[in-house]
Amino acid sequence: MTLQITSLTDELQKYFGFNRFKSQQETIIQNTLDGNDAFVIMPTGGGKSMCYQLPALISDGCAIVISPLIALMKNQVDAIRGFNDSDSIAHVLNSSLSKKDVAKVKEDVESGKTKLLYVAPESLTKQENIDYLKDKKISFYAIDEAHCISEWGHDFRPEYRNLKKIIENIGRAPIIALTATATTKVREDIQKNLGITDCPVFFDSFNRDNLYYDIRPKIDVEKEIIKYIKQNEGKSGIVYCLSRKKVEEIAETLQVNGINALPYHAGLENKTRVKHQDAFLMEDVDVIVATIAFGMGIDKPDIRYVIHHDIPKSLESYYQETGRAGRDGGEGNCVTFYSYNDIEKLEKFLQGKAVAEQEIGRQLILETISFAETSMCRRKYILHYFGESFDEANCNEMCDNCRHPKPKFNGEEYIKQLIECVLAVNERLKAKEIVKVLVGESNALIKQHKSEALEEYGKGNHKSKGFWHAVIRQSLVKGLLVKEIESYGILKISEKGKEFLKESYEVLFTEDHDYDAINSKNAASSNQKSAAADTVLFKNLKDLRKKFAKSKGLPPNIIFSEASLIDMANQYPITTEELSQIHGVGQGKSNKFGSPFLDYIKEYVDENDIVRPEDMVIKTIAKQSSNKVYIIQSIDRKLSIEDIASAKGLTVEDLITEIETIVESGTKINLNYYLDDIIDEYQEEELIDFFKNSEEATFDEARNEFEEDEYTDEELRLFRIKFISDVAN
Repeated sequence: MTLQITSLTDELQKYFGFNRFKSQQETIIQNTLDGNDAFVIMPTGGGKSMCYQLPALISDGCAIVISPLIALMKNQVDAIRGFNDSDSIAHVLNSSLSKKDVAKVKEDVESGKTKLLYVAPESLTKQENIDYLKDKKISFYAIDEAHCISEWGHDFRPEYRNLKKIIENIGRAPIIALTATATTKVREDIQKNLGITDCPVFFDSFNRDNLYYDIRPKIDVEKEIIKYIKQNEGKSGIVYCLSRKKVEEIAETLQVNGINALPYHAGLENKTRVKHQDAFLMEDVDVIVATIAFGMGIDKPDIRYVIHHDIPKSLESYYQETGRAGRDGGEGNCVTFYSYNDIEKLEKFLQGKAVAEQEIGRQLILETISFAETSMCRRKYILHYFGESFDEANCNEMCDNCRHPKPKFNGEEYIKQLIECVLAVNERLKAKEIVKVLVGESNALIKQHKSEALEEYGKGNHKSKGFWHAVIRQSLVKGLLVKEIESYGILKISEKGKEFLKESYEVLFTEDHDYDAINSKNAASSNQKSAAADTVLFKNLKDLRKKFAKSKGLPPNIIFSEASLIDMANQYPITTEELSQIHGVGQGKSNKFGSPFLDYIKEYVDENDIVRPEDMVIKTIAKQSSNKVYIIQSIDRKLSIEDIASAKGLTVEDLITEIETIVESGTKINLNYYLDDIIDEYQEEELIDFFKNSEEATFDEARNEFEEDEYTDEELRLFRIKFISDVAN
């Protein structure tokens, strides 16, 4: 039965105070009031919620709104109540309610006071709730976040697949399905599953022209996030992370660096989640750090930036999460830190899952890789993914690729060479090994296949490993190669790839961002002695170290390594806390040796009017790895080095390397219990005398000094650790 309304605009003004509708809202609302089903695809911030809130308020009965996000339900209920005199107008029915709360909800629905009942799909599957709602007047069903129905959606929820049956059990009424992200495949799946294939589809443009898309290499990510937030002080933002643990770590790191931030994830107690959400909405905190998996249904229009610490698992997730920025049409910056290591983590999550689920997950991940590494207009790419054409000239440099364009090249020969290499090793190697074959790098596994790969071995050494990784990833995305997740990522040639090899064709690539190479280069440079920016300060610090070391009767390198002095000459630390953050220093050394160096640097900074870098020193939280904690505790318990290594699946050599890192950063460790059994008293005196009078007190110096039949590498390294711990920490 069609509900006659004098003017929908009048109703909009009456209930919400707005004098006009957005986009297709009015048509969608009238369609629902006419008793018809509808499928609405509208971008985040486009006004989806109005499409079911207004018709619910002016219809007979109560509308059932099905949503997977407790946070969004609470937020929308609060918003609706804010426009109405009575709190009974809207309620939530989910697992967070007490028995008393549930009784109140049911009482208000019975009396007709409640026009919108927000229900989690898990709650709707409960027979008691189905039985309760059966004889109630349901105006219509609104299924929010409808992409959860589809196995091809980015946030598939199995309980959503049963909604059609549940709705029929309660009593059929018009259905309006709404989502902010849906590819053609997802749309068809949703409509078929809900039985609304003949309904009108209302499609709004996915383009958010106020959002700036920016993908950055994942280098010094915590420092970069803190720097970015401080440059946008006073603005609201969200930082997304892959895991709950990382959410907690990042939130705490932001807090100790003076940023008003709180964590938000499904593992928090409900009261804490609500408290943190309200603090963000009320602007008591500027930043919320949240998990990607949980998603945050917070309707806050003035979020100015969304930062992804980790790349999302699909473009739908990326679009939805970035879409939380700038919903009021104002500034909205979307910054994502990308490393191929994150992709490998996502791929590992697929292992052991059903083949169909793996296939879907793999394709979603490939799209994400392609988007991250492409150098074409990001807006054009993501709109094309959702089935919408776009001229990149209209991007107005609102993505990093349009603002900083890269040249194109023909990748035909590189793809052929890659496919030939994969075939040469009989499709038995993973991407990393294939790259090593191409550049001529060997390991035990490659040696097994060297006779097969001889013709291809080193053939691609005129290009970097990073370049070949990029070619592999692009070939995977283009369907020329496939990666078998169950066989740990071994590369195979697809039928399309075999056809390409028979008859190749020009493949124009815009040279992709090779974030893998950028990260590798950064990691390598961090292991080398970089140059000091302030060469004068560096020289003076070396002189100071020499004098100070002499006064202590120790080698200069034991006080601070050269790498530490270089970092001081770049960062200008002037407090003990700042010095403890310098490379290779730590709190122990900072307290023990820092005073004269800090005094000198402060005086130098003042005399030369030096402006210290804004992103100077990032305070860190005590993020002790499980290995570090275990090693320290095991040494305290006087376990043997062999037993400690075995328990952690390490070689003795790798374990000693970890102990060296722990001690060189200022932590004291007592290895006497172990060394007393392998080093005699006279040998101990000999070694102490050597390290005390050596130039740098390095292992290499000791190895050159003593014959191998006197001391093994293990003995020299362990005694050097003891020496540093005793005299420097």
